[in-house]
Amino acid sequence: MGKSYKLGIIKGDGIGPEIVDEAINVLDAVATKFGFEISYEEFLLGGAAIDETGVPLPQETINGVKKVDAVLFGAIGGPKWDNLERHLRPESGLLALRKEMGTFANLRPAIVYDELINASTLKPDVVRGVDIMVVRELTGGIYFGQPREYAQDRAYNTMVYTREEIARIAKVAFDIAMKRDKRVCSVDKANVLEVSQLWREVVEEVAKDYPEVELSHMYVDNAAMQLIREPKQFDVIVTGNIFGDILSDAASMLSGSIGLLPSASTGSKVGLYEPIHGSAPDIAGQGIANPIATIASAAMLLRYELDETEAADAIDNAIKKVLADGYRTGDIAAFDAKEVVSCTEMGNIIANYISKS
Repeated sequence: MGKSYKLGIIKGDGIGPEIVDEAINVLDAVATKFGFEISYEEFLLGGAAIDETGVPLPQETINGVKKVDAVLFGAIGGPKWDNLERHLRPESGLLALRKEMGTFANLRPAIVYDELINASTLKPDVVRGVDIMVVRELTGGIYFGQPREYAQDRAYNTMVYTREEIARIAKVAFDIAMKRDKRVCSVDKANVLEVSQLWREVVEEVAKDYPEVELSHMYVDNAAMQLIREPKQFDVIVTGNIFGDILSDAASMLSGSIGLLPSASTGSKVGLYEPIHGSAPDIAGQGIANPIATIASAAMLLRYELDETEAADAIDNAIKKVLADGYRTGDIAAFDAKEVVSCTEMGNIIANYISKS
């Protein structure tokens, strides 16, 4: 056998256990196919952790995720825990976990599959072939800047970025671009914000270490317009926290279905890979959830955390094939479905495609 990896598994709440199980199914298939080993260790987070331990992020989980190569995560939350104090809610556990893991970069792909092109609200000619990666800085900017204050008649926040924070997120974006089409668009508001002037300066400095990558700049208002007008012009977008929050959500809707899109939070320690959708407690346990976003998250884990590019490609190709062959879970059944399948069936079909390819 080749290399051996240890993955942390956080299934979470709602449909989390169902979709993560299918991602593990696919990971096992691709590991066998490409001659490496994967072992798994499961940890608690969110509502499941609250029910068992009384807190959303147990110390055992904090300790455990620091000893694995990467973490695959499902989803957390649900109405069962909505009335708890804020610091005891499932979402607080996830925020704390990201901090413990040292994640500062959010990776949000926006991919439009030809077979589901009619799911997008935009014209097919506009979105056909879209494959964008939005790299959002997660731990700086206006969401975390000090001082900040809310008073009766006046409130303010402070946008702050250091040279080091900008350089490290830019490096993530350029490294990803080297594995893609070697184009980076840095989005800022340098015409009016001093923070953005520094952002642009530092990104240009980092770009000197990547002569193969083409760097462009765009103001955030124009970038928002261009995402809708001509999304295919983008390969990798790198931007700050608040701009990335908005642009990544806008980009995600180019595909027309959040059930298909993966994401990752990476940084200096261990990466956390997860679908962008929530725990969907209304359909939990019914076997109808769409596991494709979680399976695609596993492919991202292989590509960006473990550098198993061939294995990641195999998963991505299997997803495209399953859609081309007309298999659909219920959420996307309206778009040219030849056969509607369950969550487990979708995972098995993708795993079989990999094994037989």
